[in-house]
Amino acid sequence: MTSRHMPKKQDLPPTAWAVLGLLSFPGARTGYELKKWADSSLRFFYWSPAISQIYSELRRLEALGYAGSERSGSEEARAKRRYSITAEGRAALAEWAAGTADAGPVVLKHGLLLRVWMGHLAEPERLREMVREHQQRTRAELAAVREASAQAAAVEEWAFPALALRWSERQHLAELELAEALLADLDALGPVGADAKDHPGPEVEVEGGGGRAGQGRGDAPTPG
Repeated sequence: MTSRHMPKKQDLPPTAWAVLGLLSFPGARTGYELKKWADSSLRFFYWSPAISQIYSELRRLEALGYAGSERSGSEEARAKRRYSITAEGRAALAEWAAGTADAGPVVLKHGLLLRVWMGHLAEPERLREMVREHQQRTRAELAAVREASAQAAAVEEWAFPALALRWSERQHLAELELAEALLADLDALGPVGADAKDHPGPEVEVEGGGGRAGQGRGDAPTPG
């Protein structure tokens, strides 16, 4: 690849920096090992890229001179390619990590809340069931976070990953509290949506015509 076609440092996607960040800790690792580490660390507070994305970014980082790789010798039954960060890669990563650019807003894609948002199409008990299932998943994730946090705390070089994992533990605990509050909100809401036909509420006149408030109008039910 010629330098004319090499991606510029500032054009690298966050996934590339995340993979380079995994390489910034001591030791050389295979793509599979990087994926395992991402699954047991990054995914709890950011995102774990697919194995295909990891190898794609490793190729990109090698082309830039930010990473290097070596094949294992004959002492291993199957040859493996292990990757490590270069001095140039470490300098670029340090510059990116300490950069003045805004890290951007937190992106939340909450599948359960999307279902709740469309709760008028669902049976209320099914919504509550989904919240309870979400609580079970969150408790399982919390246990995994705590296990990863304990492992990171035992390694001196992983002090900052340990901080991120402790934050993730608090976030999962908060998620459990939010789920409990959501169950209470659903209970307080009463019969609406799928079973509202059996419990019709009062008609409310609105400006410009009859019918229920907010129904039959073209505007959104919330400001914006």
